Order: sequence, then C-alpha cells, then structure tokens
Amino acid sequence: MSSEGFLKEMQTIGEKFLLKLQKLPKADPVEIVSFCVVLLFIVTVLVLMIIACSCCCYSCCSCDGRPDQRRRKIQVRPTAH
Repeated sequence: MSSEGFLKEMQTIGEKFLLKLQKLPKADPVEIVSFCVVLLFIVTVLVLMIIACSCCCYSCCSCDGRPDQRRRKIQVRPTAH
C-alpha cells in the first residue's frame, strides 16, 4: 500500500469517526453504549501496548542506554585440580 493510499484510508476513517461523534447525541442508548465499549477497547489495547513496549525497553536498556549487566552471559571455566 502506498503512502498516499494509507493517508487517504486514514482520512476516510477519521471522517467516519467524526460523523459518528456528531450523530452520537441523537443516537439511541444501545448505540451509545456500544460505541463507548469499542472506544474503551481501543484505548485499553493502546495503553497495554505502551506499557509492554516501555517494560521491554526498560529491561533491555535500563533506561540509561546501557544493556542490563545481569543478563550478560558469564563463561564458566573448569576448575583446576
């Protein structure tokens, strides 16, 4: 998909979303509740993705740009008798 096609698709989705928001005050209660549930699901997925990415980045980078020293492999050598 080209970037123009992607932008056009995002614009179409945004226009549909705005139209749905404009019609929401006149909608019946079932439609309002279903819209809120879908919106809550989308927000929850985004928040969980942000949390997962930040935890992964924190465990790999330790937030200071250096790799975690505990994850470094230590080479075990046999003991001499």
